[in-house]
Amino acid sequence: MSSIANNTHPDTGAAPEDPGQHQKKGLARKAQILGFLLRYRNAGVFSFDLEQAELEAGLEAGDADKGDPERFVNDLEALGPTFVKLGQSLSTRPDMVPPEYLEALSRMQDDVAPLSWEAVRGVIEDELGLKPEKVFAGIDEDPLGCASLAQVHRAVLRDGREVALKVQRPGIAEVIREDLALLAGIAERADRMTDLGRRLHFADWVGEFRRTLLAELDYRLEAQNLDRFDAHFANHPKVFVPKPVWDLTRPRLLTMELVRGTKATNISGLRRTEEDLGDLAAALMRAYLDQLFVHGEIHADPHPGNLYVTDDGRVALFDLGMVAHVPPRQRDRLLKLLFAAVDGRGEEVAAEGIAMGTRLEDFDENRYVRETSQLVARYAAQREGASMSEGRLVLELVRLATACGLRTPPELSLLGKTLLNLEQVARALDPELDVKQVVESHLQSVMSARLRKSFSPTNLASEAMELQALVREAPRKIGDVLSLLADNRMQVRVAGLEESHLLESLHKIANRITAGLVTAALIVGAALMMGVDGGPRLFGYPAIALALFTAAAAIGFAIVVRSLASDRKPRPREEQSPR
Repeated sequence: MSSIANNTHPDTGAAPEDPGQHQKKGLARKAQILGFLLRYRNAGVFSFDLEQAELEAGLEAGDADKGDPERFVNDLEALGPTFVKLGQSLSTRPDMVPPEYLEALSRMQDDVAPLSWEAVRGVIEDELGLKPEKVFAGIDEDPLGCASLAQVHRAVLRDGREVALKVQRPGIAEVIREDLALLAGIAERADRMTDLGRRLHFADWVGEFRRTLLAELDYRLEAQNLDRFDAHFANHPKVFVPKPVWDLTRPRLLTMELVRGTKATNISGLRRTEEDLGDLAAALMRAYLDQLFVHGEIHADPHPGNLYVTDDGRVALFDLGMVAHVPPRQRDRLLKLLFAAVDGRGEEVAAEGIAMGTRLEDFDENRYVRETSQLVARYAAQREGASMSEGRLVLELVRLATACGLRTPPELSLLGKTLLNLEQVARALDPELDVKQVVESHLQSVMSARLRKSFSPTNLASEAMELQALVREAPRKIGDVLSLLADNRMQVRVAGLEESHLLESLHKIANRITAGLVTAALIVGAALMMGVDGGPRLFGYPAIALALFTAAAAIGFAIVVRSLASDRKPRPREEQSPR
């Protein structure tokens, strides 16, 4: 009895589906996804290239595309929450999506119909193990906001503090995991069977998207991000991150401080006139630059809806579920690239792009360096208020690299998208703000801080220890090399040859040559046997000759089938710069 009673869905309380019915739904869902991808592939999505005219026109190019970006976004939203998040991730990939689609994706809305209060109450009770009335003094049943993954309600704790409850939608985790599994399979086949997949590595991108999205489903990780960002912004008092209430935070329930304010993009002209919001916008830009280049993290979704201006004149930051971590060496290269771009040094920008990226087999280095230099020169020469901002410049660099056969790291696209969103918020707060000057001056301070840190006692001691180890080990290693040379025992081993596809290919060639010779011998033997008058006959022909002909046809057919089924194009040669 107990096993039957507990055999229900943990989120919805519904009985589990029949396996056969679940499999049918999975096939129907896969067909729906494939139909969507094929529909827009001919419209230029995932298959576009850049011509010189488009590069000169910048991000506004691509009018020749006959697709409908707005319908593309609507169809993405209709596919469900996984694809809403997929669209937000695609908006950071100008190397995959044409410019007009990027613009439509950046306007994608994550607003959905609210859940019933009974469903929300059930999730809260399941996560806390208590009825909400015993934990909270009161909860507003009308949500403050609704999204594809969760909705937010205002609540009051027993001690009188106002908090916001972020409640995950029931059953959404299972739906997302199933969709991600289907996407991973499609991406792997695309990488294996298409030239575009071999260039862009869809499987790697889907894998990173999967890790990020699954992490976003655990609100304990988002609570950690809130605490960490709050600590990082300690030197930026105008930037505020609400603190989580850890005692009331669970995997599907996040309880945090309630912030009252106005969306940054909804600030009225009267308020901008009465308050000087320029310092607030500049502080936001500086805080985000520090977050990336000092602390090594990128808020992957800083769209204007996640930024509020509080009643006490600060900027509050929400929705920190999607955070990308940037390793120190990549962070240094991003800093050098952006600093060189702002300073107008195009060749250095190209050099850093090559150092960060992966050179494909058809990489045209001369074209990449030449057109990157031209792009950076146009950006540096433009007047204040021109259309190409820092974020647009970085995204354009990604598109140019893809067109020239250079695969850029995802952090570069994230940097461009983050800057673009921050520029939108900053100009909403202060239309007269010189964003380029703010970025350039703060990058200079970050570089100065890095130089000072490199000469700190801790770093100098660490480098001294490495140098000491080198000096101590050098005589012995040099002696070993000289001894091997003197005794004529120096050997150089080339590893990896036996592990490559070379021997496999040689075996395959030898087997097919042997099978071909056997087939030819059978055909010749059958032809000779045709002239023999005696012996058993079949359909009026010598039976032995017919048997030989049949065996030869079967072997030949097997060779052809095996060639078509197993032969594949060699993986394009890729080259990364030394780490």
